[in-house]
Amino acid sequence: MDPHIIEWLNLAVRWVHMITGVAWIGASFYFVWLENHLERSNPREGLSGDLWAIHGGGIYHLEKYTLAPPQMPEKLHWFKWEAYATWLSGVTLLAVVYYLNAKLYLVAPGSDLSSAAAIGMGVASLVVGWFVYDLLCDSPLGKKPALLGAILFILLIAAAWGLSQVFSGRGAFIHVGAIIGTIMVGNVFRIIMPAQRALVSAIEAGQQPDPALPAKGLLRSRHNNYFTLPVLFIMISNHFPSTYGHEYNWLILAGIAAISVLVRHYFNTRHLTQKFAWTLPAGALGMICLAFVVAPKQAAQSSPAVSAQVVHEIISERCSVCHSDTPSYPGFTSPPGGFVLDTIEQISQKSAQIEAQAITTKAMPLGNITQMTQAERDQIAAWISAGKPE
Repeated sequence: MDPHIIEWLNLAVRWVHMITGVAWIGASFYFVWLENHLERSNPREGLSGDLWAIHGGGIYHLEKYTLAPPQMPEKLHWFKWEAYATWLSGVTLLAVVYYLNAKLYLVAPGSDLSSAAAIGMGVASLVVGWFVYDLLCDSPLGKKPALLGAILFILLIAAAWGLSQVFSGRGAFIHVGAIIGTIMVGNVFRIIMPAQRALVSAIEAGQQPDPALPAKGLLRSRHNNYFTLPVLFIMISNHFPSTYGHEYNWLILAGIAAISVLVRHYFNTRHLTQKFAWTLPAGALGMICLAFVVAPKQAAQSSPAVSAQVVHEIISERCSVCHSDTPSYPGFTSPPGGFVLDTIEQISQKSAQIEAQAITTKAMPLGNITQMTQAERDQIAAWISAGKPE
């Protein structure tokens, strides 16, 4: 496919994914907040609570029924298309970025894994992830939310480790995010929406609704709420090579996910108690510790002097095929991120980014498509360390 078409397809789908994702996550955060802030003392008959709020110059009064009103209203607003559109656009984006360029973005550098096999493994991970999650939720563990949550966390990190063995760091991270996203939309499609339809149908038929179904839907909705922050991190993680490019990237992901869940728990419970306020400073300290852990290690010994000309030749051969005003690598019509390395002056100006991407994390070149050697990385590192002599 024409690279220009791929670029604009990427842009269009990514924009849709972002817009619908904001709508879905916003609705999730709002309804959890609403549930947590209902006034439940002495509610009116048939209600479990109500809430008064002011926003945008108006005052609102919201009521939640214990199950449902005696008669259904003429207009009832449903929240589902945000979830469906987010997942569909996300899977499309996954295909456009990672599956159309599997050797470049998905397969681990130096791996003999074929593009077809890598794509098959990626798709299989989404399917298996949903069924394992759903089986665990419907098992006796479903009645032990804390234990279930711990097991799900361990399984997702195990998936991150397994995927990192065959995929690039970016590929592994994005597939963990896609597994979580599939679980979230599966909850909406398979659990939450059927429970809501059953509730409405029972009311319309004059029958007593089954309280077990809405309760099950509420549990899955809570899961979705806790999943959101880890997924949001994964969505932006490809901008931070020190996370996905680290030797233990799956542990870095585990740490950030744990911090995200703890912080989300504080915001979900602060209306009742402040005993989880410690998660905020703990989260900040955790991020500082992770930054320290992934910090680049200083060379223990001095390296031979390297000239700017040698570095320019390495960069021209290994990096400028993409990062040039006129990229020569198929699939690129412009330098990724506007990052141009045609001259030694440009290389010197971008040396900090080069060090992070090509030396510390080895995230670049993507998939090591140009076969940059360790000796070449060491030469660039020595030149930067020596103060970038001419």
